[in-house]
Amino acid sequence: MKALNDLNIFVETARQGSFSQAAHSLDVTPAAISATIKRLEAQLGFALFVRSTRSLRLTHEGDILLQKTQTALSTIQEGLDQIAQAQGDISGTLNLSAPSDFGRNQLLTWLDEFAELYPNISINLDLSDGITNLYHRPIDLAIRYGTPPDSNFVALPICTCNTRIVCASPDYVSNKPAIAKPSDLLAHHCLCFMLSDTYHNRWTFWKEGETDTVVVKSKRSANDGDVVRRWAINGRGVAYKSLLDVSQDIIDGRLVPLMPDWQSEPCPVYLVCADKRLLNHATRALHQFLQAKCEQRMRQVKNIISQRYSQVM
Repeated sequence: MKALNDLNIFVETARQGSFSQAAHSLDVTPAAISATIKRLEAQLGFALFVRSTRSLRLTHEGDILLQKTQTALSTIQEGLDQIAQAQGDISGTLNLSAPSDFGRNQLLTWLDEFAELYPNISINLDLSDGITNLYHRPIDLAIRYGTPPDSNFVALPICTCNTRIVCASPDYVSNKPAIAKPSDLLAHHCLCFMLSDTYHNRWTFWKEGETDTVVVKSKRSANDGDVVRRWAINGRGVAYKSLLDVSQDIIDGRLVPLMPDWQSEPCPVYLVCADKRLLNHATRALHQFLQAKCEQRMRQVKNIISQRYSQVM
């Protein structure tokens, strides 16, 4: 596997832009990184990097090779994971953090299915809407909304097409004024989410190039997303939720999506870890499993919205 190791070193060096930083990331010496790159360049017959005392950048040939190598290494890793799964070798313990609403109402059932597929993997689940410190807490992976601001994190996409959605219970919709545009929300009881010191009462929407942000009024707010969801189901007001979080409620008819002709804020979901060395067979298996489950759920709920609620409000 020496050739694969050399290619992995090439990819990491390109990502870090420095022999010393790549050495630190891979826990080897800068001299070992330099020797590997020189060996690769000798084998290939062209330079991979342009070096100076202060910078390191890819050559044109190196950039082309990098794109192809990343794809090839990903395909090889998937094949190795499939082989390991077939041999029953995927095992270990995953310490996973997830938001409360997504964790309770989507993830728990999915993890039961995952446990049946991978009986040798143990999972410790931590549910919290706070931002778990992956450097200080014993957490291997965290499911998070939005692109992680820390560029040092490894962020694996789970559901990049997820958005926020305005929704309410059928009883609430039938007894209250219509909600056809963002300003209509000002006449309604809105259910707001709090995170740390941030009060999320500014809801933004788009339609045909027009942006409309409303500051909603709320008599109920909570720092737990599942509480906001339950209030909405119980007819206490209008919620502005992640579509993925309320997808099963919409499918089962407990919640009705509102303003279907307005776009809402994007809410991509990632599986995040602080160190790429945590990306072993078990973590990759979980990532691929969750990505597949989210894609399947989003197709299902979007079809339901299109078929059942296209004329709502």
